[in-house]
Amino acid sequence: MVFWRIVRQYERMVVLRWGKFLDVRGPGLRIVIPFVDQPYKVDLREQVDRVPTQKYITSDNVVVDMDFVIYYRVLADGEEVRKAVVDIENYRVATINLSFATLRAVIGATTLSEALSEREKIRDQLQVRMDEVTGRWGIKVSQVEINEIDPPPGVKAAMEREKSAAAIKTAEITESEGARQAAINRAEGEKQAAILLAEGSRQSEILNAEGDQQAAILRADGFSTALDRINSVAQEADARTMSLQYFDTLSKLGGSPATKFIFPMEFTSMLQSFVSSAAGRSGDRDGGSNGA
Repeated sequence: MVFWRIVRQYERMVVLRWGKFLDVRGPGLRIVIPFVDQPYKVDLREQVDRVPTQKYITSDNVVVDMDFVIYYRVLADGEEVRKAVVDIENYRVATINLSFATLRAVIGATTLSEALSEREKIRDQLQVRMDEVTGRWGIKVSQVEINEIDPPPGVKAAMEREKSAAAIKTAEITESEGARQAAINRAEGEKQAAILLAEGSRQSEILNAEGDQQAAILRADGFSTALDRINSVAQEADARTMSLQYFDTLSKLGGSPATKFIFPMEFTSMLQSFVSSAAGRSGDRDGGSNGA
């Protein structure tokens, strides 16, 4: 008499004959001899187990409550399947208990702040350490996820106060940085305004100086032109004309309240020539009268 066993696609069947390992059989319809063969089916699908919440002590002696989930599976290789049946009594229970011990060792070397801020690091360490042990059983730990790390209420309150103080500090630093930047911006603006004002004043002074220079040049040109014209007219005027001009000037001086007058030496010579000319004209008139 024989028995038939159906092995599904995701299963492998380990057969012991007379209590000794015989072989590992794949999916399909498999023959088992009653009372001689002992079949053990192994599920190759990934197993998911949530490890219940436990208390763990960190390196700084803080007790925290943690729970996590592990993902593992039996490797499909025949030798690995054999290990899962022959080398370990119950690989599922063994894997869960191993996770407790391994996590205690990892958390025991970690401070509370590191445990709260570096979950990924703890997770990776836990996975690597478990995988080193479960490999002897043909088990592969593929992933570990930490759900929650819960410190005591007093520690929570202290952490909240610390976070609040850090937030206030950050806000004050940000505010002071803003005030400093605003002061710098105002100073830069005032500096630029002063530079522009000085530049405007300089340009204005330059323009005024250039205007004064141009005006002085024009006045000098006008005065020079006037002198040239006066000199030209003076060269054409005879001594009598100049004398008459002097007399006109003397008549204007006579009407002045001044009691002292200064005459240039040229005026004496011009007056002498004028007197001589007048005497000559008088003599001519007298001679003409006598002849008549």
